[in-house]
Amino acid sequence: MSSPTDLPKLRDQALDSALRPSTWDDYVGQGHVKANVSVVLEAARMRGDMPEHILFYGPPGVGKTTLAHLVAASLDAPLKSTSGVAIERAADLASILTNLEPGTVLFIDEIHQLSSKVEELLYPALESGSLDIILGKGPSARTVELALPPFTLVGATTRVAQLSSPLRSRFGGGVYQLDFYTDEDLRSIIRRSAGVLGLNAPDEVIERVASRSRATPRVANALLKRVRDYSQVENKELSAEVADLACELFGIDTLGLTKDDRRYLTTLRDSFKSGPAGIRALASALHEDPDTVENVYEPYLLRLGFVERSPRGRVLTSKGKEYLLGTN
Repeated sequence: MSSPTDLPKLRDQALDSALRPSTWDDYVGQGHVKANVSVVLEAARMRGDMPEHILFYGPPGVGKTTLAHLVAASLDAPLKSTSGVAIERAADLASILTNLEPGTVLFIDEIHQLSSKVEELLYPALESGSLDIILGKGPSARTVELALPPFTLVGATTRVAQLSSPLRSRFGGGVYQLDFYTDEDLRSIIRRSAGVLGLNAPDEVIERVASRSRATPRVANALLKRVRDYSQVENKELSAEVADLACELFGIDTLGLTKDDRRYLTTLRDSFKSGPAGIRALASALHEDPDTVENVYEPYLLRLGFVERSPRGRVLTSKGKEYLLGTN
């Protein structure tokens, strides 16, 4: 039973779930991926079989988890979710696989974080639907092959390059890249989310939120909720002015960059003379983990053309320098 202090968190989780598209028609963007996955799912349905395993990769917040939910919904199948970091040992994976219901969609987020031993156990499960268990130790040890219920693995990762080739080749249903969103798609997403939240959001507000959403639906929905909160606390109707004031309070500029992004750019300019700077040295100067710098800070800055990755390290571009001059 949840304690009173858990209730706000539970409400936020329910709200995030409500904002997540529940049908393919509601899922905006990634048209090429949607078309290809639809063929895989429809072909499997016509055969009366489970579809082959599918992998989605791309920046955080662009819809990989939502697609896993839609795959399960399309198949009218139960969804079991976990993550690569949560499956620490081969025994953890064995427990998950042997307890799946027939016809389950197993979603593993950040699947590149699986250890090599866990990966090796996963291979026969994906190829032949079996699990090889070693019983006993030493000369008396023997291998037992357990038949698994039919299932489809949907993997997601932000770092596809770290996924081993043998594991990547097991995704017969396809390996699909999800990219950043266009402003037009973001406006559609924000308009739908505003309706779900019961907000009367004028086009000017939707435009303001979209332009600051870092081309990412997750950021768009989060920012829309924060603008709503500001409007409610200040007892003001949603307007372009209110949206601007809210974003100014949150430290989000017209490009969607935050104080952390500006600190990254300033550090690269001032501490490393605009580069090149190695990722570890830059992360140390920012007091951040290298993975955080590479996967949270950099993707959008690269998209804006403010930073380049060279063989020798990160380099601040002329566009990045012009941006910093405009913020002084």
